[in-house]
Amino acid sequence: MCGIVGYIGKRNALPVLMDGLKRLEYRGYDSAGISLVQKKRIKTWRAVGRVSELEKKINIEEMGNVGIAHTRWATHGEPSEKNAHPHSDCGKNISLVHNGIIENYAELKKLLSKKGHRFSSETDTEVVVHLIEELAKKKTFMEALTEAVRLLEGTYGLAIITSKEPGKLYCARKGSPLILGVGTDEFIVASDASAIVSHTKKIVYLEDGEIAEISPDGFNIFNAKNHKTAKQIFEVNLTDEQVKKQGFPHFMLKEIFQQPDAVRNALRGRVEKFLSEDGGPIPGGLLCVEKRLKKIRRIVIVACGTSYYAGLAGKYLLEEFSGLPTEVESASEFRYRKNTIDEHTAVLAISQSGETADTLEAIREAKLKGALTLGIVNTVGSTIARETDAGIYCHAGPEIGVASTKAFSSQLSILVLLTLTLGRQRRLSFSESKALATELQKIPEKIEAILRDKNTIKKLAKKYAHFSDWLYLGRKYSFPIALEGALKIKEISYVHAEGYAAGEMKHGPIALIDEKFPSFFIAPTDSVYEKTMSGMQEVKARKGKILAVATAGNKKIKDLVDDVVYIPAAPEAFSSFLSATVTHLFAYYVGTAKGYDVDRPRNLAKSVTVE
Repeated sequence: MCGIVGYIGKRNALPVLMDGLKRLEYRGYDSAGISLVQKKRIKTWRAVGRVSELEKKINIEEMGNVGIAHTRWATHGEPSEKNAHPHSDCGKNISLVHNGIIENYAELKKLLSKKGHRFSSETDTEVVVHLIEELAKKKTFMEALTEAVRLLEGTYGLAIITSKEPGKLYCARKGSPLILGVGTDEFIVASDASAIVSHTKKIVYLEDGEIAEISPDGFNIFNAKNHKTAKQIFEVNLTDEQVKKQGFPHFMLKEIFQQPDAVRNALRGRVEKFLSEDGGPIPGGLLCVEKRLKKIRRIVIVACGTSYYAGLAGKYLLEEFSGLPTEVESASEFRYRKNTIDEHTAVLAISQSGETADTLEAIREAKLKGALTLGIVNTVGSTIARETDAGIYCHAGPEIGVASTKAFSSQLSILVLLTLTLGRQRRLSFSESKALATELQKIPEKIEAILRDKNTIKKLAKKYAHFSDWLYLGRKYSFPIALEGALKIKEISYVHAEGYAAGEMKHGPIALIDEKFPSFFIAPTDSVYEKTMSGMQEVKARKGKILAVATAGNKKIKDLVDDVVYIPAAPEAFSSFLSATVTHLFAYYVGTAKGYDVDRPRNLAKSVTVE
């Protein structure tokens, strides 16, 4: 992994490929490379570091109408020029880029080495290009590619060029996203629509097992059984302007400030259903499974990272207002244990990209067991959106910053809507759901109030930026936000932070507390406020510094904490939206105070498409 771009058409490929790589930089990477077909040979450039380092190596006058490019996030082999993509075969006739992991690469490498192939990298990817080369000795290139992917175990998104067929571009997909942009006499292959939208809004989604053969005149797509298949062309709504900073110093800050609109967009046309007795209280994306929803007895939420923490907040909502037992599982663990799910279970996948490999595999496992599968995703047309039985789009717009912020708020919004839907089918009265929906509509304005107070949070971030350890603490609805806040400051500031249920602190973590180990308490005025205050007393007794998030008007808390950030009053179930915004801003300002590139934190990728 991480980013793929391929071009074939009438134009010079180099500017298109370079522009695509720059648009994919947000995904996280450690090296980059480009290959061009020039007459009947392939020329390749690779560099460690940013795309700008690669750009320095290439003469802008280099020409070629067919090419592939890649930004790599290291899995097999350290970040280095020899491990960067594209990779070539022994004869330098084939060049290939790859997202994913080839699980049986060691076995294949051993077999190919015995046949005389010599490898120059430590990657699993290089095995694929040598395998195609070996098979092409007795087959056509398309036949060799088809046979090669059948022999691969694991996941792959591949873009391939060969000097033997200089007027063609090939690609294949299994488990790693790949789309085809359809232009006028040109085609662009990419792992992300952001690399395509400045050239065309028309795209084709490749499904698992499919192989595409592309020329300037058109394309053919073959399924896993090698049968040509007709594909629908979709129109994407993503605009070129949406993937720009629009005056903000970082995408992360822009997206934090987009959180009010992210909530509004998630609610638009949906929340109104709960305000009128005439409307059917179910979002359009769930209408096709309305009867099955009434029969479920249990919900299992599967997700990773920030989406997992949104799911934890959703658990509290679903159990309190719908009465359905709800579990939240790390998607990476879900299919590796004995699951007791059945047709009365709804398995809900939450993923910003809709391509998270672990979450996707969890959904596939759930479908095998007969569960109803639902999705909450932000990316229209993504794999999870296509493979679940039903779902609800977030409509938050593209999220470029690696650390998720506005997607988290939109996921929370959708989880509230799902809760109201299931609650109305069961135990929630119209008046109760209307009251909740009314309060939910006020959340965007309350987030905006926090954003207007950003300078207070910025000053506190500078004050606390020198600390290298943090304990984030909260109870009930604030517990998932403690986890989310700890994750954000880890991602952006590279400091050690732990998120904990505040009641668990005395069962171990309190041993860490001293004057050099501050605590960040999420402490709105709610049903567990007094319990949270007890935890603060325990920290203060051990001379620990406390930074707290509290409800506006709570003056008493100042006697106990070192610093406080106030949030507007809100129903307990919705306080998560507000306290999360504070933790996002705090992490951002600590990261920038330390001088880090908060949009591209080290070692991280935006969309994790490998297990």
